[in-house]
Amino acid sequence: MAEAAILSRHLRPLWAIPGTELGVVGWPATKRERGFLTWHFWWQAHLLDCAVDAAVRVPTPARRKRVGAIARTHRLRNLTGWTNRYYDDMAWLAIALERAERTQGLTSLRGGLKALELPLFSAWDPGNGGGLPWRIGSDFYNAPANGPAGIALLRLGQTDRAQEMADWLDATLRDPETGLILDGIHLPSGEIERPVFSYCQGVVLGLETELAVETGASRHTDRVAALLAAVEERMTTRGVITGGGGGDGGLFNGILARYLAVVAVSLPGDGPREQGIRRSAAAIVRASAVAAWHNRLDVEGEPLFGHDWNVRATLPGGSAGAGKFTAGGSVTASVVPERDLSVQLSGWMLMEAAYQVAAAGA
Repeated sequence: MAEAAILSRHLRPLWAIPGTELGVVGWPATKRERGFLTWHFWWQAHLLDCAVDAAVRVPTPARRKRVGAIARTHRLRNLTGWTNRYYDDMAWLAIALERAERTQGLTSLRGGLKALELPLFSAWDPGNGGGLPWRIGSDFYNAPANGPAGIALLRLGQTDRAQEMADWLDATLRDPETGLILDGIHLPSGEIERPVFSYCQGVVLGLETELAVETGASRHTDRVAALLAAVEERMTTRGVITGGGGGDGGLFNGILARYLAVVAVSLPGDGPREQGIRRSAAAIVRASAVAAWHNRLDVEGEPLFGHDWNVRATLPGGSAGAGKFTAGGSVTASVVPERDLSVQLSGWMLMEAAYQVAAAGA
């Protein structure tokens, strides 16, 4: 039902070109949004990743075709090919394209993966002690770039670089007081930006879990255990992921849920500690999904998720109050955040994560 809601409210052809599909970023949409004149690169990458989730959950020709259409249309709308100036954007797209190729057999996407792998690998900055900048030319090296880039590179076979990224994140951005991952650091000044976002925790949990699977190194499981405990204590209420917002922030909690499911399903080890870690991660996903579903609105038979899963969703009254781009390149929330595609993608992502946990018996 979450999938169907996105398809009916948001998925549209790009500029009436046959065979194209992208997500309109608001519902109800402004004229500018309907014409895809605004371009939210990383929202569309997560749309593609969710479409892959659905195609893996229930494989059908229509779902496989949709995955290919979204990927091709992303490249078309981006105008400059597969890449842009933001390493976090490129990392999210690389993750989605790799999954699309691997699970759906879409070998036509291999060129896109190669185009993305090169900048993600080569932008590593040993001169500043490591790290990947947020965007080309920036002095800001953050978790939202290094976490997903590490996941993408690991899945593309660059294990050593992914491990360097995980070690850098742990040494540089883990807050010794809370155990959570901080936003980022300015280099070479060393000034740390201290906001704590749920998706930063998610990507590090996912990266460390996949490195534990790939390498067997115990430090990765140790880090998952410590970070998960911090997330449970500081980022959940009654087991439900807290906070949430609109605009770019609408994706944050869904990303955490996605990678909590990776922990729940994939963390290796049969000992009591590993079993406990997997159970704890699964419990957060299940509790969050139950809360989000309970607090949804039913609009013409399809769910509309709230921006905060612990609070009843609000129905958008129209297209007024749409989110805006800031000078820094981020997207603010709409006046009613539930109109934002990012918020609804998070709801879909959460439901797919809960399905994965249930299907694995976690």
